[in-house]
Amino acid sequence: MTHIANLPGRAVLALSGEDRASFLQGLVSADIQAIAPGDAAWAALLTPQGKWLADFFVVNDGDRLLLDVEAAQAEMIATRLMRFKLRSQVALAPADLTVAVAWDGPAPPGDLVYADPRHPQAGVRILAHQTDATETFEAWDVRRLRLGLPDGSRDLEAEKSVLLEAGFDELGGISWTKGCWMGQELTARTKYRGLLKRRLCPVAIEGPRPPRGTPLLNGAGAEAGEMRSGVDVIGLALLRLSAIEEGGALTAGASRLVPRVPDWMPVDQKASP
Repeated sequence: MTHIANLPGRAVLALSGEDRASFLQGLVSADIQAIAPGDAAWAALLTPQGKWLADFFVVNDGDRLLLDVEAAQAEMIATRLMRFKLRSQVALAPADLTVAVAWDGPAPPGDLVYADPRHPQAGVRILAHQTDATETFEAWDVRRLRLGLPDGSRDLEAEKSVLLEAGFDELGGISWTKGCWMGQELTARTKYRGLLKRRLCPVAIEGPRPPRGTPLLNGAGAEAGEMRSGVDVIGLALLRLSAIEEGGALTAGASRLVPRVPDWMPVDQKASP
């Protein structure tokens, strides 16, 4: 049975014009020019210093690129991108489409259905004028959390987070071969010099779910991470690599949290001294 959930917190922007792919290519982390019609890439927009501002899916709809974005960030994303328009032949405008996600079954019909490029178990996303849901948003959120997939500003901090903390490398959100893009230098330095010290990781929760931003403590009482998004007994936390490697229980007040490393995340994390 196919499970379908609407994503009311998403919106769609349409990028048109003959320079649309080359325009976006130098601004975001994914290889836009490699997206075949009907396919998508997961991409991030960074500050020049390599810090996260937004991430979104870029879908090749033939004569335009559709950006599946966080609705609360849509205006900011459009404004930031258009700052770099210069003489590029592009136009960016809201598209009258909703976003839904489907998993565990055949893809339902829609104006545009594309595979989530991050993980095979993430199913497909649907861009349509209307989609009939069979599940709640929370049902999808639980699946996302178990897979360890970040959800924009719920899990990352604007102008603070770096992509490697959120798994963009392993989940296909970064191209290391396409040429320069904004924020590439710091991202590459973090990767090749082994500067990563923290990662977003799923945690199983026993007790009340800690609010976002709650410090998580290890057995010695030292801070080992910080809570991010969650639903009921599962969440994502930004954890020190040592906490992920050790795998022991963490605490936040009366709650006990245990890291659950997803299949795509390297277990042997090595931070620099």
